[in-house]
Amino acid sequence: MNRLEGRTALITGGSRGIGAAVALRLAEEGADVALTYRDAADRAADVVDQVKARGRRALAVQADSADAGALAAAVDEAAATFGRLDILVNNAAVFLTGALEDLGLPEIDRTLAVNVRAAFVASQAAVPHMSAPGGPGGQDGGGAFGGTGGGRIISIGSNVAERTPFPGLALYAMSKAALAGMTRGLARELGPRGITVNLVNPGPTDTDSNPADGPGASAVSAVTALGRYAAPAEIAAAVAHLAGPDAGYVTGATLAVDGGFTV
Repeated sequence: MNRLEGRTALITGGSRGIGAAVALRLAEEGADVALTYRDAADRAADVVDQVKARGRRALAVQADSADAGALAAAVDEAAATFGRLDILVNNAAVFLTGALEDLGLPEIDRTLAVNVRAAFVASQAAVPHMSAPGGPGGQDGGGAFGGTGGGRIISIGSNVAERTPFPGLALYAMSKAALAGMTRGLARELGPRGITVNLVNPGPTDTDSNPADGPGASAVSAVTALGRYAAPAEIAAAVAHLAGPDAGYVTGATLAVDGGFTV
């Protein structure tokens, strides 16, 4: 599969879980891949090695998504290293839960900084690189991206933005729900530049921070129509579709990849 041949992508929080799966899937489809990480340098290096093993260029940049300046600089570094930036995947997130009265300002501020502000800041930084001269909508002025010629911004939300079946998730759900408004607003604003903006809402996904055999996992599986957790690769497949040429006329959309959690 070489649908993304010649394209470059940046995935925030790409050292593990869904982010790592997205990085590898985009590389398999032909993209050069940059990723950010906060402190898991060894895991980021492993993803870089796996991307290179697929014959693609790779870059890992240390940047805490709560640091707006560091994040914007990481976007610029990725674009400078690869000479362009076509795809941004806003994946980095924190999952801070608890009863309303137990969540203080530090938890609130970090959740909003990483889950909401970072997606906006990274998008701000990425758009100038996606809108370089070359024709309407971006660097190529059409062709490989299904005629749009522009870029792709894809954010990773959450199923709990649509359905919150357990207590203690209000802060996280609020932060992920904000991405839907950002997606629609940016889709309208950036459409004339040929840049599509979409949102993927994963359901329960088997990662080291949310294992399918962890405490409470059986209760979560029980409220999905398919009765199981997703593999990270299943979420990555949806992201790859939105990043590719077949999704050139999809923008402002929210795609639930949640096993029927919200039905």
